[in-house]
Amino acid sequence: MMRALIFAAPLACIAAPATAQEALPDAARAMIDAAIETGDADAVEAVVNTARTAFPNSSEEIQARFDAYKAEQARLAQARAAAQEQEIRQAGLFDNWSGEGQIGAFQSSGNSDEFGVTAALKLEREGIDWEHRLRLAADYREVEGTTSREQFLAQYEPRFQISERVFAFGLTQFERDTRQRFSARYVASGGIGYRVVDNDRLELSVKAGPAYRVTEFVDGGTSSRLAALAGLDFDWRISDSLKLTQDANSTVETGGEALLIVDGSNTSLTAITGLEAGISDNLSARLSYTVEYDSNPPEGAVSTDTLTRFTLVYGF
Repeated sequence: MMRALIFAAPLACIAAPATAQEALPDAARAMIDAAIETGDADAVEAVVNTARTAFPNSSEEIQARFDAYKAEQARLAQARAAAQEQEIRQAGLFDNWSGEGQIGAFQSSGNSDEFGVTAALKLEREGIDWEHRLRLAADYREVEGTTSREQFLAQYEPRFQISERVFAFGLTQFERDTRQRFSARYVASGGIGYRVVDNDRLELSVKAGPAYRVTEFVDGGTSSRLAALAGLDFDWRISDSLKLTQDANSTVETGGEALLIVDGSNTSLTAITGLEAGISDNLSARLSYTVEYDSNPPEGAVSTDTLTRFTLVYGF
């Protein structure tokens, strides 16, 4: 009997809790509440970890307060997401559009009289399942009273999100380029696309489908052909270490697109690559390089046309 009591005593000590829980001091409680009021999740976690270290005997109360904070944040996030979805569903046709406009121009006089302007407008509207993209661009140049470049583009592309990465698209496009000897070129297309990469730093999507193209030449001729279309869109935001001016919150990013259309007599490729540097929150400077290729250009035109632009871009 005595031997059983001798062994039972140490076992009872082991089973007993090492430390009893104590109430969290008012100062520590106020410190956690102050961090929560800031709305900074990193600050809250840092203060909670400090409190755990300073008051290990109050760990259960600290964890309970932290769990209550996380539950409330999850509830608020869910409410915001529901409100945003409801707002999108009730938005009118002209609501929730965002985009950017850019313009550049030059003029010279004296030994030569030249004038040129380049302008572009890009708009996007994202819904629950649908996304709409509208692009307008114009390049015009006049030398000694003679038009040396006259190029216009209008493009509309709706997208329907089938799954997280797969989407269906439609595309209608109008072009005018007198240097390539056509007064109008119309493209209608549709097909399937895939988001290869989609994160905060890099976005890359590809698309493909059949197309129908009608070309009206400056000499009065017309051609209509079935074609195949392939496209690529990408945007890359470089790391924060490449910011040009830290005070202006400016960023550097590259973005571009490529559109390939192949028919029985002519293959055309448009590729645009740009480098953009932020000046302020909404204003940036953009340097872009455009390559336009036609495998079978009209008589008097060359196959490859390039254009370098330097423009100011305003985002909204």
